[in-house]
Order: sequence, then C-alpha cells, then structure tokens
Amino acid sequence: MLSAVEEHVSKLEESMEDAKESDNALGESIEDMREQSRDFVTMCLTFQRDSVQELLDSQKKKLTERNDTLEAMIMALKEETMATTKALSTRIDELEGELALCRATVGKRVSNAALSIEDVLKPKEFMGTMSACDVDNFL
Repeated sequence: MLSAVEEHVSKLEESMEDAKESDNALGESIEDMREQSRDFVTMCLTFQRDSVQELLDSQKKKLTERNDTLEAMIMALKEETMATTKALSTRIDELEGELALCRATVGKRVSNAALSIEDVLKPKEFMGTMSACDVDNFL
C-alpha cells in the first residue's frame, strides 16, 4: 500500500510539475500578448498623433498665409491713410490761408463802407375801396 501511495504521490508531483510548466508557458503567453497589445496601442497612437500633427501643420500654414495677407492689407491701408491725412492737412492749411485773406478783405470793405440811409417810398394811404381794375393794374 505504501508503494501505491508513493506511486500516487509521484504522479501528483509529475502533474504539479506539468501544471507549473503550463502556468509558466501561460504566463509567458500572457506577457507576450501584453507586449503585442502595448506595441499595437503605441502604433495606433503614433499614427493618430502623426495625423493630428499633419492637420495642425496644414492649418498653421493656412493661418500664417492669411495673417501675412492681412498684415500686408493693413500696411497698405495705413500708408494710404497717412497719405490721405497728409493731403488733407495740406488742403486745410491752404483753406485756412484763403479764409484769412477773405476775412481781411471783408474786414477792409466793411470798414471802408459808409452806411447810407435812403428814403424809401411809402405807399399811399388806403381810402376804403379798391376796384378790380386797380388790382389788375397793380399786378
């Protein structure tokens, strides 16, 4: 009976060894799967990152071009505004000079002009009746 127990224990030990080997093989397989999964996720994320970076670079290029165009337009408008302001300033100075001359001329004429009182004819006093012929002759 002891030999049967020993034989049974021996079989159990072999089974335990087989189970340990299977466990080790399973652990290695799980570790391989984890590594493959990690590599796959890394590859997917890298692809997504590259796609997003490409899109961002494209948008940045477009926005930079628009910004450069707007800056050029602003500079042109600024130069045009400066030229217009300068022309208007020159014209204002000319008009102020003309206004000063006009004021001086009008001032001399007013001071030289003598006020004269003229008699104005006064209408005859109304006597009460007026005929249509008189009105027609008046008009």
